[in-house]
Formats: sequence, structure tokens, C-alpha cells
Amino acid sequence: MSTPQRFCKTAKAWDMLMQPARIGRCAHSLLLLANGRRSEQELSLLLGTDVSGLARDLQAEGYLQPVDPNLMADTELDQPTLN
Repeated sequence: MSTPQRFCKTAKAWDMLMQPARIGRCAHSLLLLANGRRSEQELSLLLGTDVSGLARDLQAEGYLQPVDPNLMADTELDQPTLN
């Protein structure tokens, strides 16, 4: 079973977030939600459409970069610690 692809924003994407009209609403929404923790499938569910093609286009244009799944373990990021 393959690991779901995760994307995070690049510096170029952070700059573009201030100019949403230049990239379109769906691309802007995807950039806002791409945080390296959400999988492509989760992003598609949140946006109500398959974002695979758009994510690949944004990656090719330098707005998104893939995240190594070994660098971000969900359990470390999403689970509160109890002391």
C-alpha cells in the first residue's frame, strides 16, 4: 500500500496567498489548506473535488512541494501530550 501524497507550501506560495485573484479560488484554497499534514485525499474531501491534477500543476509551478512522510508522523503532530 502506498503512502498518501502530502504537500506543503513553498515561499512562492506564501507570497501568492496575498494575491488570490492571480491563481484562482480553487488553487488559493488548496494552498491555504496544504500544510504538509493533510493528504491529497483529505484536501480533496475538504475542497469537495479531486485536487490531484491541481496539486501536481501547483507543484510544477513551484507553489507546492511534496513532504517526506517519514519526516512528519501524524501521531507526533496530531495527538496532544498528556502529562
